[in-house]
Amino acid sequence: MNGAASVRRASSADIAAVVPLFDAYRQFYGQASDPLLAFKFLSARLSADESVVFLAEETAAAVGFVQLFPSFSSAAARKIFILNDLFVAEAVRGRGVARQLIEAAARFAAAAGAARVKLATAADNHAAQALYEATSWRRDEAFLTYNLILED
Repeated sequence: MNGAASVRRASSADIAAVVPLFDAYRQFYGQASDPLLAFKFLSARLSADESVVFLAEETAAAVGFVQLFPSFSSAAARKIFILNDLFVAEAVRGRGVARQLIEAAARFAAAAGAARVKLATAADNHAAQALYEATSWRRDEAFLTYNLILED
């Protein structure tokens, strides 16, 4: 049943619908459940126009989201977007919702004049990697990624 979800840009009015998905996303990456933290984080990002969230819904129920953060490429001297978060509720996985969210994010970034969209995923998240490769994303073989952890 591909393409059954409707995808639209979320507003501050949608935060309560996105919170359970965002909280589940954080848990997937090993964080403790904290819906209040999720609410505060999403509220701050959307109210300050620091991120763009697309929400997927099926029969008025939120089933997935993608969050983009604007950034810039000095080499390209253009805007880029970082696809930082993508999550689809387990009950609807395999229906094409993630693909719809990725496509919405790509259309948005292109319309905004961005040079590219970039993302990182866990090395063992093979399902996500397969989806990205099936939707024309290219694995970066030229650069290594490093993180300086400032606070735990």
